[in-house]
Amino acid sequence: QVRLVESGGGLVQAGGSLRLSCAASGRTFSRYGMGWFRQAPGKEREFVAAINWSGGSTYYADSVKGRFTISRDNAKNTVYLQMNSLKPEETAVYYCAIGDGSSWDAGEYNYWGQGTQVTVSS
Repeated sequence: QVRLVESGGGLVQAGGSLRLSCAASGRTFSRYGMGWFRQAPGKEREFVAAINWSGGSTYYADSVKGRFTISRDNAKNTVYLQMNSLKPEETAVYYCAIGDGSSWDAGEYNYWGQGTQVTVSS
């Protein structure tokens, strides 16, 4: 009943920035937490950032602290991930998910988008 569609991915040079968006439709998610994960080919899914239902609390993987910012606009049913100073090793498919909103564990999230490709060139 819930659909998540990521957008905003693309090709960027190392040190550049991208802003990802995740638009939700169907069942309301205003009181659900949301998270961003990424997965590179041949590697496991990795936690990036999370935000609680109100947007008042955010959580980040240590590797992205100070560079990435997660935010949400519940009126638009949209979550964002602003990514600055991107590194080549961060090339991956980035996924938006609904769930715990404070956990690094992908198992704590119930709904997932299709993902958007982010490629960071060196």
